Amino acid sequence: MPQSHAPYAPEFRQQLIELVRAGRSPEQLAEEFGCSAQSIRNWVAQEAIDEGKPLPGKAGLTTAEREELARLRRENRQLKMERDILAKATAWFAGKNGGSSNS
Repeated sequence: MPQSHAPYAPEFRQQLIELVRAGRSPEQLAEEFGCSAQSIRNWVAQEAIDEGKPLPGKAGLTTAEREELARLRRENRQLKMERDILAKATAWFAGKNGGSSNS
């Protein structure tokens, strides 16, 4: 399994994107700067999407949309967990109250 690397600084990514746009290949830059060529290609594609000019075959969400989607998914997970807790508490209290009224 490939090793994970700490996220690269946004300034570093932007610099490499500009170098690709100036004509350098991701492979050359990967060798020179020590990151993967695929990461550089991904950054270039995401930057194009963010600018509203996706590369052919690379349509997708903007960075802001990705962040919002991640936030909404976290919120959805939290709400489901809270709903489940409330459902269990309701069932518990209903059972407790139902048992004491029969006495």
